[in-house]
Formats: sequence, C-alpha cells, structure tokens
Amino acid sequence: MQKTALLSRPDGLTWAFLGLGVLLLPLGLYLALAAPPDANQGYLVRIMYLHVPTAWVGYLAFFVTFLYSLLYLFRQDPRHDRIAAASAEIGLVFMGLALVTGMLWARPTWGVYWTWEPRLTTTAILFAVYVGYFLLRGAIEDPELRRKAAAAVGVLGFLNVPISYMSVKWWRSLHQTQSIDLTTGKIHMAPEMLQVLLFHLAVFTLLYLGFVRFRGLVAALEEAKEEA
Repeated sequence: MQKTALLSRPDGLTWAFLGLGVLLLPLGLYLALAAPPDANQGYLVRIMYLHVPTAWVGYLAFFVTFLYSLLYLFRQDPRHDRIAAASAEIGLVFMGLALVTGMLWARPTWGVYWTWEPRLTTTAILFAVYVGYFLLRGAIEDPELRRKAAAAVGVLGFLNVPISYMSVKWWRSLHQTQSIDLTTGKIHMAPEMLQVLLFHLAVFTLLYLGFVRFRGLVAALEEAKEEA
C-alpha cells in the first residue's frame, strides 16, 4: 500500500525539472524580446528562439524513443516501453510547436503559411509517423504485442529524423540552412543571439525531462490498472 502511494506521485527530481523550466521560461521570453534584430529579418527573427529549440527537443525526444524502443526489443522490460511512449508523446507536442512557429515565421518571410518544400515536407512526415505510433498503440489490445509493434515503429520512425535535419543540405529549399550546423560544428549567428537560443534550448530541455518523467509515472499507473 505504501509503495503504491509513493509511486502515485511525482518525485522531487520531476518537480525540480518542471519547476525550474517554468520559472526560467518567462526570463527566456524576456531575453528573446531584448535580443538584437537580425540584419535581414529584423525583429521577426525572434520567432527563432521558440522555433529552433522546440524542433531540437522534438528530435531529442524521438531519439529517446528510438533508444528505449531498442532496449525494450532486447530486454522486454515494460519500463522501457513506457519511457519510449512518454518521450514520443512529449516529442509530438514539441514538434507540433515547431511546425506552428515555423508556419508563423513562413508567412511574413515566404508569403505563405505552408509550402511543400523539403524541410517542411519531411518534418510533416516525421510528425505523421509518430501520430501513427500512437494510433498503432491504441489499436492493439494485447499488451506484449502492442509493446513490440510500437517498439518497431519507434526504431524505424527515427530514420526520418536525420532526413528531416539534413533536408536543407540535400535538396534546394526555401528554408534557410542551419544556424548551428551539427555536422560541421560551424555557427552562423551572432554570439548574443546564440546565447539566447541556447538558453531557450536549456529551458525546453528541462521541461521535456520533467514532462517525460511525469508522463512515465502516469503510464505506469495506467498499466497497473490495466493488469488489475
């Protein structure tokens, strides 16, 4: 009884991640508004401080899903499946925010909210793959079969992440190339803008960690109820 009660509430680390992320988020928004304008896009570039970190955290979340899906396939531990599913769910939220902020950025820049250029198309496909991940989980009643099928999608679906990231290099595109190129280590932005961008990345990462731990706890309670 006592063990169940302890497991039914988030631990201190979960609250620390969530609390610190929530407290730092207003400071990040202030820094974004105070950041200098871009030479070409002016103050419109402020959308970048939300758009880029949410996309990166979405990629991170799908990588965690990939990693824990592999672990589940090798070890058959339900805890790994719960973490994979929780990370995929939070990743969908962040990637959805990346798509929305990207559309808001595209309208004054390209004149349209959406165009089927490579980066937008591959990101939309990536988003759809993980929507399918949850549709599959909801369609299979047998817990073990559901975990195995979801793990397979979690592993194969991650192949879309590098395709999405590299699309601006592999194909001619309206979308600008990476401001921080992880493949070469080159940074194409002013230091004061980079600092604000990295601050937002840290804040969203804290929120991601807190949300995943919280959602994993909820999944464990749901699983216990299903088994009962």
